[in-house]
Amino acid sequence: MGEMRVRKIQEFIKQEVSNILLKELKDPRIGFVTVTDAKITGDLREATVYVSLFGDEKQKKDTLTALKSANGYIRSEVGKRLKIRYSPEIQFKEDQSLDYGIKIDKILKDIEKKD
Repeated sequence: MGEMRVRKIQEFIKQEVSNILLKELKDPRIGFVTVTDAKITGDLREATVYVSLFGDEKQKKDTLTALKSANGYIRSEVGKRLKIRYSPEIQFKEDQSLDYGIKIDKILKDIEKKD
C-alpha cells in the first residue's frame, strides 16, 4: 500500500471519527473528547484512534467505555464514507500527551519559583 494513500486514509479516519463524535453520537457518557490522531496498518485492516479526554478519572473511563460500545457504529460509518472493501477494526486509545505537557509545565514553574 502506498505510504501517501495510508496517510490520506489516516487523516480521513481522524476527521470522520471527529465528525461522528461531534454530530451523531448522543451517548451521555461521552464527555469532552478530542480526536488527536489516527494510525492505520499498511493492509488497512486495523486503525487506532487516539483521543484526548478531559475530566476526572471516572469521566475519562466512562468516555472510553462509551466509545468502545459505539465502536461498531463508528466502524460501519467510517467504512461507508471511506468506500473501501473492508472497514478497518477501530481501537480507541487515550492520548496522554496533554496531561504530560501540563505535568512538565508544572515542574518547570516549580523550579522557576525555587530560583
